[in-house]
Amino acid sequence: MDVASIPSRGVAMGRVIAIVNQKGGVGKSTTAINLGAYLASFNKRVLVVDLDPQSNATSGAGVEKGAISESMYEVLIQQAQIDDVIKPSAMPGMDVAPATIGLAGAEIELVTEMSREFRLKNALESVVDEYDYVLIDSPPSLGLLTLNGLAAAHGVIIPIQCEYYALEGLGQLIQTVEMIRRHVNPTLAIDGVVMTMYDGRTNLSAQVTEDVRNFLADKVHVFEAVIPRNVRLSEAPSFGLPINLYDDKCRGAEAYRQLAEEVLGT
Repeated sequence: MDVASIPSRGVAMGRVIAIVNQKGGVGKSTTAINLGAYLASFNKRVLVVDLDPQSNATSGAGVEKGAISESMYEVLIQQAQIDDVIKPSAMPGMDVAPATIGLAGAEIELVTEMSREFRLKNALESVVDEYDYVLIDSPPSLGLLTLNGLAAAHGVIIPIQCEYYALEGLGQLIQTVEMIRRHVNPTLAIDGVVMTMYDGRTNLSAQVTEDVRNFLADKVHVFEAVIPRNVRLSEAPSFGLPINLYDDKCRGAEAYRQLAEEVLGT
C-alpha cells in the first residue's frame, strides 16, 4: 500500500468533503451532521449531501422524511436539479440534500449509464459556490454511490471506530482513494482519519487509537479530536438535532467542536 503519494490536506474554503468508510456503524452520518453543524456555528455555509439510502443524515439533521418529494435519487438519475431538493436543517446555516430508500435503486439504474461516476459532481456544479463546505455522507460500501462522492470531492474524511478490527479494511479503503485519484479525480486528497466511539474506560480504545496513529504515521493525517462513545450523541438524532443544539456541553459536542476547528485550520 502506497499512501505516501496521496496528497495531504489543502485549502479549506469551498471544499467538498466525502465522509467514507466501507464499514457500517462507524459514525459517518453522525460526523456529517455534527461536523456540519459546528462548521455552521462558525458562520460557514454548509450543505450535507446524503448519499446513503438509510437516510440517517437526513432525519438526524431535522429534515422530515414525509416532506421530501424529491431526493438525491432523482438528482442522480437526472430527473431533478439539486437546487430543487435541498432543504434547511435544524441548524441555521446548514442545508441538507436529502436521501430516501430509493437511492438503493440508483446503483442498479446507473450501471449502464455513460459517465455514471460523475453524476454528483455535475449536479453540485450549480450550487457548490453557494457553500463554504459540502459534506457528503456515503453509504457503507465502495459501490457506485460512494464512487460518485469520491469523484465529486476535494477531500476525504475517514471515520474509524475504536474497536479490535479498526485497521481491517483501512488499507483497502486508502488504496481505493488512491485509485480514484489516479483514474477519476486527480485532486482528491485524504483530509484525515477521525477516531470514533472511543471508550475511555477500556484499554482497547487507547490501544487502537495508538495503533492507527502508528500505522498512518507521516502518511495520512489523523485528527487530534477523538469522538467518544456518548449517550447524548446517540440520543440527538432521534430528536432531529445536531449535538450542538441538543446538548452543547456534553463530551461528544466538545469533540465535534474540536474536529470542526481542526477542519477549519486545514
